[in-house]
Parts: sequence; structure tokens; C-alpha cells
Amino acid sequence: MIVGTLIRFVVSALVLLLVSWLLPGITVSGFTGALLAAVVIAVLGYVVEVLLGDKISPQRRGIVGFITSAVVIYLAQFIVPSFLSVNIVGALLAALVIGIIDAFVPTELR
Repeated sequence: MIVGTLIRFVVSALVLLLVSWLLPGITVSGFTGALLAAVVIAVLGYVVEVLLGDKISPQRRGIVGFITSAVVIYLAQFIVPSFLSVNIVGALLAALVIGIIDAFVPTELR
């Protein structure tokens, strides 16, 4: 179980690095920063899911889930100093790309 969780965070960090490399408006400082950011985004996502219910979970993601993901990514920059820059457009684009990747790589594997 611990190994699976570690693998999920490593894959999420790699996805963040890819997204920051591909998209304007989001910059992540190295793999360690991406790993820390992945943990913070996961924790923030969990808190939001607990507060708002499972309607915004990745398995039932609609427009509310998309916007929630963008807000979580945007807010993570204030918690993780290694997230050097995330603007609103970058957060929206990152949420879109991560949502597309989630469609092809099931969440259970990450």
C-alpha cells in the first residue's frame, strides 16, 4: 500500500513537470518541487472532496470538478514555495491537461 502511494505521487510529480514544461503560466522548480506540489495538491483535493462531497472526485469530474481542480492547483502555489508561478490561465490549462491524462491513465494506477 505504501509503495502504491509512493508510485502515485511520483507519477503525479512527473505529470506536473510535463505540464509545466508544455504550458505557459505554470512553473515547477525541479522534481523535488513537483513531488512536494503533488502531495499538497492531493491533500488540498482530499480536503475539498471531504467538504463538497464526491461530486467533484476525479471519477465524476464535470465542469465543477474541472474548476475545482484549477482552484486547487492555483491555491497550491501559496503553500508550496517551489511552485514558482501559477496564474489563472495556467491553472485552467493544467487542470485540463491533467484531466485528459487522467482519462487515459486511470486514477487507480497513479
